[in-house]
Amino acid sequence: METSELLKRVRQIEIKTKGLSNNIFAGEYHSAFKGRGMAFAEVREYQYGDDIRDIEWNVTARFNKPFVKVFEEERELTVMLCVDVSGSLEFGSNVQTKRRMQTEIAATLAFSAIQNNDKIGVIFFSDRIEKFIPPKKGRKHILYIIRELLEFKPESNRTDVACAVEYLTSVIKRRCTAFLLSDFIDDKDFRQPLTIANRKHDVVAVQVYDRRVAELPDVGLMQVRDAETGEEMLVDTGSKKVRNMHAAWWRGQQNRLREIFTRSGVDNVSVRTDHDYVTALMGLFKQRA
Repeated sequence: METSELLKRVRQIEIKTKGLSNNIFAGEYHSAFKGRGMAFAEVREYQYGDDIRDIEWNVTARFNKPFVKVFEEERELTVMLCVDVSGSLEFGSNVQTKRRMQTEIAATLAFSAIQNNDKIGVIFFSDRIEKFIPPKKGRKHILYIIRELLEFKPESNRTDVACAVEYLTSVIKRRCTAFLLSDFIDDKDFRQPLTIANRKHDVVAVQVYDRRVAELPDVGLMQVRDAETGEEMLVDTGSKKVRNMHAAWWRGQQNRLREIFTRSGVDNVSVRTDHDYVTALMGLFKQRA
């Protein structure tokens, strides 16, 4: 993408997504995500009824009487966007690719975070960590993130969600709100690392998918190519049996995904590329408020 075209796209994304975050999401975002984190404030002497798990042992040993840690709600959050940049995100039919919609959602969340004085950072992942942008504040930082969302070229086309959430757990030390954006086309089991990440952080999963992946069209013989492996094959979409088998595969994938999110305690929402992501996100925000 040429520089002038890139700047134009950045500006278009900024105008659209900043408007959404200012006019629509402001109250819902604040209600859904503010005040979830707790930060250490001070120590004081132990009082009857205090939780013994809050005892500060170093201070207790120094003064030879029990002291406990006191926590307060954090005044600001750190928001991390964990963004899937694998090959399958380039797929899309009719309206837009999964990656383009994912970019708009990520930009909207970024502007919502910055409006609430939160820091925002990004982890780009495929089957490896492609790039880490440390969390910061400010419009200049947001525009840099949008440029990367539009332009970033991954080294690998494959997907490994576990890799992303394990990295999130290790690199971000204080509790954050993390949005995991992906199509989740990943056959590996990532429930355990996702559960661990969600214990430390507040993880929210946003699935972006295309209707042609969920439902094969009846258009006869179709040449298809796996964007992640490069494998090509002919599929007879005119066969009802083939279409039914594909539909059964998709239902199985979605059921497996729902089970992973339920067992790991992760709030989640699915958005189709030809549907309105604003409605989906508003529903998620209100569910959490």
